[in-house]
Amino acid sequence: MSAEPHEIRLKRLRIRSWRRGMKEMDLLLGPFSDGSIAALSHAELDAYEALLEENDQDLYRWFSGASPMPDDHAAIIARIQKSRN
Repeated sequence: MSAEPHEIRLKRLRIRSWRRGMKEMDLLLGPFSDGSIAALSHAELDAYEALLEENDQDLYRWFSGASPMPDDHAAIIARIQKSRN
């Protein structure tokens, strides 16, 4: 486990959310990171960080419903989608 301070972690995750390889993913993940990640639990932050490790093309297919999302990302993807409504 890293000794990274919580605020530094949040800032790093925000930057990774806005600077994706696909603009569509920037627009999905960036606003979520700006508005919601500060309220996530440690476990949810771990799940969000794991999601950010995924390739943008896979993420886009999961968010658009073109491919079924993996069970291990389903909860955080649902949270992101709910934040957009």
